[in-house]
Amino acid sequence: MIAYFCMEVGLDQAMPTYSGGLGVLAGDTLLAAADLGIPMIGVTLLHRKGHFRQKLDAAGNQTEDPASWSPEALLHPMAARAVVTIEGRPVHVRPWRLAVHGANGHTVPVYFLDTDLPENSAQDRSLTDFLYGGDGHYRLAQEAILGFGGVALLRALGHDVRTYHMNESHTALLVVGLLEERLQGRGLDHVTEADTQMVRERCVFTTHTPVAEGHDQFSFDMVRQILGSERAGFFESHPSCRDGALNMTQLALYFSRYINGVSLRHGEVSRTLYPHHSIDAITNGVHAVRWAAHPFRRLFDTHVPQWRRDHQYLRYAINIPIDEIRQAHAESKEMLLAEVHRRTGVDLGRDVLTIGFARRATGYKRADLLFSDPERLRHVVERAGRIQVIYAGKAHPRDEGGKNLIRRVFEAAGILNGVVPVLYLQDYDVDLAAQICAGVDVWLNNPQKPREASGTSGMKAALNGVPSFSVLDGWWVEGCIEGITGWSIGDGPHSESDTALEIASLYEKLERDVLPTFYDTPERFGQMMRWAIAVNGAYVNTHRMLAQYAYHAYRTRAL
Repeated sequence: MIAYFCMEVGLDQAMPTYSGGLGVLAGDTLLAAADLGIPMIGVTLLHRKGHFRQKLDAAGNQTEDPASWSPEALLHPMAARAVVTIEGRPVHVRPWRLAVHGANGHTVPVYFLDTDLPENSAQDRSLTDFLYGGDGHYRLAQEAILGFGGVALLRALGHDVRTYHMNESHTALLVVGLLEERLQGRGLDHVTEADTQMVRERCVFTTHTPVAEGHDQFSFDMVRQILGSERAGFFESHPSCRDGALNMTQLALYFSRYINGVSLRHGEVSRTLYPHHSIDAITNGVHAVRWAAHPFRRLFDTHVPQWRRDHQYLRYAINIPIDEIRQAHAESKEMLLAEVHRRTGVDLGRDVLTIGFARRATGYKRADLLFSDPERLRHVVERAGRIQVIYAGKAHPRDEGGKNLIRRVFEAAGILNGVVPVLYLQDYDVDLAAQICAGVDVWLNNPQKPREASGTSGMKAALNGVPSFSVLDGWWVEGCIEGITGWSIGDGPHSESDTALEIASLYEKLERDVLPTFYDTPERFGQMMRWAIAVNGAYVNTHRMLAQYAYHAYRTRAL
């Protein structure tokens, strides 16, 4: 049995228990495990008030409201209980269960941990309310509930776990929970190398962050306050905490038998960041049935009926007639533009090249790069053809840089009014993501290299026949065949971003390649749509991804 731990899991639009790509990836992974019959359990936190609901005013200023939801309507409460000690207090934790059903009848249980219990204080009842809310104190308390509480509850529920998969370092305290379970009441100062090796043999770790400053770190004073003196003393003397703080990534690295990044390039970057560890790469994927729009599901059911059981059969989409792919895309685009009109009252052109950019709003993703030179963009449109752009994405409430990015997109929309329609749709969620990924004509992605670990939005677009126009970072290093599956921006993947070069490349290729292909050679553009599905969609899916985890990380071939 594999226990898959992740701070956030996005499985249902009605359950706002995710903030973005990490949580949606976790949901897609659990869906794929159910499809493939992999014996897996998901463990996460309940997040009763979710991440947040986003509101944008006319200038692009973001405000946030709680995204409260009712677990009673969607999940089954379990009788099992665990106790986690936080600041010397016993905090009671219970799980709620969701059954994820696969294409072949297998079921994967997912447990959402909750502290909103009458035996807890008001403060402790709120510890599983907000995803990534509060300060470092709140975050460490949540990670303790996930790590220590998750291990204890799986034991109480009777699950015999062979492998613990830590999906990002928020989950790393589970290794200490396993050590304490093995020690059976003896203190952490009694940990031996044999104990360490036992835990290591049971743990695997996937890192998603390609920059050192992006990983959770907590001062020993905070650790002592929240987790107690014994655990703080253990960390202070432990080889994984050499830098004077509890570094959750270093802890997970030290106690894992297998470690991987989430793309070929990210594996290379991670080996540079952590040269003393052996780090593999398994490129992320997305769940094809979840992310293919209904017109494409019908199309695949007709021409590639095996695709639901095995996403890699999408390779055979190479035989689907181009006219049928174009028709499925036209239906998907019509649904998106109808949703845009419903939300904004704006009617966008059905025959105009529509560019999509829907990502978490944060600095390195550079949502405003397309508008670096508005006059140049005007000339491109005048010479090569019209474009319209659809944006979406939330900024973290404390990310002022991300909020400024949203405002700059709104400013650009005003500057280009009458020339390039630019719309920013508020309150980005999985349903809106699915519509945008399927309904636009070209997927734009221009992260600052090498900060894109993988990126899954372009994968979702590819499943729907949408070519990418992207900087060579993350998964696009593997997915880009120039002029076939899409287009690259800038130079190769192994240099850091040269912003001026990338801006020039973006405008040049938009004018020279993207727009002429769309408007002047529609048959060729249709071929690119088919290649996006058959080459990229057949690879960047969670069936392939999870098969690799089974072989390399989980040490099982039970597929």
